[in-house]
Amino acid sequence: MGFNQARWEEPLLNAISKGVGKWGGLPKLSEEEVKCMEKVEASIPEALRRKTPLKLPSLPEVEVVRHFTRLSEMCYGVDSGIYPLGSCTMKYTPKLTSRIAGHWKVKYVHPRVECDKAQGLLRIMYELSEFLAEIVGMDKFSLQPAAGAQGELAGTLIMRAYHREKGELERRNEIIVPDSAHGTNPASASMAGFKVVVVPSGEDGTIDVEALKSAAGKNTAGLMITNPNTLGLFEKNIVEVAAIIHEAGGLLYYDGANLNAIMGVARPGDMGFDIAHVNLHKTFSTPHGGGGPGSGPVGVKAFLKKFLPVPTVEFDGKQFYLDYDRPSSIGSLTNFYGNVAVLIRAYAYILLMGRQGLRRAAEVAVLNSNYVANELSKLKGFTLSYPGQPRKHEFVLSALPMLKDQGIRALDVSKRLLDLGVHAPTHYFPLIVPEALMVEPTETESKQELDKLIKAFKLISEEAYSQPDVLRKAPMNTTVGRVDEVKASHPKTMKLTW
Repeated sequence: MGFNQARWEEPLLNAISKGVGKWGGLPKLSEEEVKCMEKVEASIPEALRRKTPLKLPSLPEVEVVRHFTRLSEMCYGVDSGIYPLGSCTMKYTPKLTSRIAGHWKVKYVHPRVECDKAQGLLRIMYELSEFLAEIVGMDKFSLQPAAGAQGELAGTLIMRAYHREKGELERRNEIIVPDSAHGTNPASASMAGFKVVVVPSGEDGTIDVEALKSAAGKNTAGLMITNPNTLGLFEKNIVEVAAIIHEAGGLLYYDGANLNAIMGVARPGDMGFDIAHVNLHKTFSTPHGGGGPGSGPVGVKAFLKKFLPVPTVEFDGKQFYLDYDRPSSIGSLTNFYGNVAVLIRAYAYILLMGRQGLRRAAEVAVLNSNYVANELSKLKGFTLSYPGQPRKHEFVLSALPMLKDQGIRALDVSKRLLDLGVHAPTHYFPLIVPEALMVEPTETESKQELDKLIKAFKLISEEAYSQPDVLRKAPMNTTVGRVDEVKASHPKTMKLTW
């Protein structure tokens, strides 16, 4: 048994109603509770027991609360304001979905529980897999990968398994990526044992089809590409790109980082993609940041189903179950069956939004992006990369004119934004744009917040040409000022605290 909290609540309530002076104090522990306490203590191995008392500070509750409140105020998140981190889709997470994921019927399910005792949870996971397959245009999903990059690794391992079964793995040792690709794409390909071949972007910012034709051949295992791409441009030649890769005998992999721009409008599976991962922590509004928690379910077309990571969630007509009996599977990537709390948040979000709501989210994300891009491209010192084309969910500015005119870098712009109460966008990525600032407003921001972001950029543009030293010294209003980023990341100067 455990401690009975109800025994303590009643005396406390009595004390309040009768007056503390008349109260006889808290109840003593029962003999049974004392034995329980001793039993728990005896179960702790001797090697793990403290030899000296733990030195904890003696502080009043109010000081502890104020300390942690101050720490929380020093952190910036989507709950604090706009977080226009390009390519990361830092959209607001509805608190309702977190409440659902925190329900005791969810959080107290043991990972080793028998399937017949977790039918509700397995049903949620099964239906989420079905939802994702419909949204992305794939035939089957595994929820196992616990991050987007792990979903990528799963996809490249599926490529490997596919070519191995065909007896072509030794020859097909190359994966093609565009020069605008996320850094995780070449990393995942390398981890799976492939050589990475980079193809350039054309004059319009999309993949150079002629260069792709030259790169694709008998050694091609596949192509990894994001659509819309990292510049926020839709790959208009994607059907032709798919044909080139398939004619060469390779597979087409969809990096789902930018799915938020097209969900409900277009499906990667209809464009010719064979494999896709989905960043639930981006597209489906689950928490994102601080290294997690993430989730990167991976989906495939029917001919690749047998290679999916295990377990997959199945339904035999009577009950839901976890299927580990898949001989051709690439295996497990994490313990158990995925990041369940994130999966439930995504499931709840999809139900709340519905088919039309998801489409509307994508449309508003695109509208917000084009509105901000249009306003910022008018400012002195900035240029919009690959102009003359509508953007999808994000866009990339270049601060190169400001650098040439005043010696102000994209980094200085980002630091000054912090002073103005706005989180900085992604800077210096993609690498093909000099002094890049990649901005993604997302659909969860109001026009008032978008105008606040535009106003901040406008002030920075004015300061760069009137008071450039203000930008060079920024940030000045944050808890920590500008640090030497090279020195701070050097192993000899890093100070780690626990």
